[in-house]
This record gives sequence, structure tokens and C-alpha cells, in this order.
Amino acid sequence: MPDIVSREEWLKARRAHLDDEKAFTRARDALAERRRNLPWVRIEQDYRFQSTDGEVSLADLFAGRSQLIVKHFMFGPDWDEGCPSCSFWADGYSGLEDHLAHRDTAFVAISNTSMEKINAYRGRMGWTFPWVSSLGSDFNRDFHVTFSPEDLQAGRVVYNYAQRSFPSTEAPGLSVFFRPDPDTIVHSYSAYSRGLDMMNAAYHLLDLTPKGRNEGGLDYPMAWLRRRDQYDD
Repeated sequence: MPDIVSREEWLKARRAHLDDEKAFTRARDALAERRRNLPWVRIEQDYRFQSTDGEVSLADLFAGRSQLIVKHFMFGPDWDEGCPSCSFWADGYSGLEDHLAHRDTAFVAISNTSMEKINAYRGRMGWTFPWVSSLGSDFNRDFHVTFSPEDLQAGRVVYNYAQRSFPSTEAPGLSVFFRPDPDTIVHSYSAYSRGLDMMNAAYHLLDLTPKGRNEGGLDYPMAWLRRRDQYDD
């Protein structure tokens, strides 16, 4: 436990830590600049998705914007509900699309399950962000967030840019796409695993507290987590 000190001593320590925070902010800004300067890959495949309005293309998901952020939401075709951790992240998405749209950016969640299941779960959780189904397309496999049972058994899963074992046929991720002109879509960025932390507002708030995320003594870091409507109190 930290010491309990006078206000003057606290201010001295806080100002010293502020220097560390400013250095981190500068490093983060520099990292974001390098991220924006990564090369692009042209999307050649005509990916199709199911939405509440019927079939849509990847271009349609841009909704007239030049940038698209996709949250790969874990929800398998034989699952009854979405992944608890993806749901934890998703509790912070509703309302974001209006702000992002004013910076020329669209946002959508994409899952490898039916629209019927997506709509039922979205209604249960009270979310309003756009969400479409990639069921039947190669989209999730091409972006390394859906794996076949055979790949899992053979240890051929590529996740977070490395071949590894993985406990599920579905995985979380985030991908960014850009339209430099009306006839071209490129893939600019994808993140997986801890790279998704930047999208979780609750974790960032907990990081400000004395206990932090308070996950050290658990069987695994998110063992405490439940869907928002499944906590006991």
C-alpha cells in the first residue's frame, strides 16, 4: 500500500508522475502517427454481409464515409449469446457512431452468426450501434477471427500475427478500412488480443483507481466478468 502523506508531499509525487504521463502521451502520439503511415492492402474480394435491411457489401458499410472501423465481435453460429468480453467492450459503443461520422468514419460490429441471433442479443443488451452478419462469407477467416475445428485441432490458427493454439472457433479483433477513391477499398490496420484495450473505456477508468483492474489473483484476468445483465447485484 502507498504511504499516506501530506497534501504538499502528494503534489510533489503527482507532479513527478505528470512528467511520466506527458512522456507517455507523446510516445502514444508518435505511435499513432506510425500506425497511420503503415502500408495498405487492396481489398480484391467482394465481401457480402447480411444486415437488418438485407444483403450489403463492404462498401455499403462505409455509409458514405471514407473510413470504416470494424469490431470483430465473437458470436459463433451455434452460440446462443455473444461473447462476455466482447459484450464488455460493446457496452461502450452505442452513441459513438454519431461522433465518428463527423470525422468521416463509420463503425460497425461484424459477427459470424445469423442476423436473427444478432438482433435478439442486441435487443436484449439495449445496444444501438450497427451490427451485421458475415455468416457464409470468407470475411472472418480472411481477417483471422474465425477458425475451423480442424485448424484448431491441428494448431494451424494464426491469431495476432503468429501461429498458436486457440481455445475457440471465434476470436476478437478490430480492423480498419479506407476508401481513397470510390472504386478502391484498402485494409490499413488490424489489432487483436491486448491491442484491443484501447477500445475499452471501463478498463481505462479502472486503470486510474488504486486497485486498478484488480485481476491479479484470479484464475485468468477476466474471470470476474459477466454480461451486464448477469451480475448478481
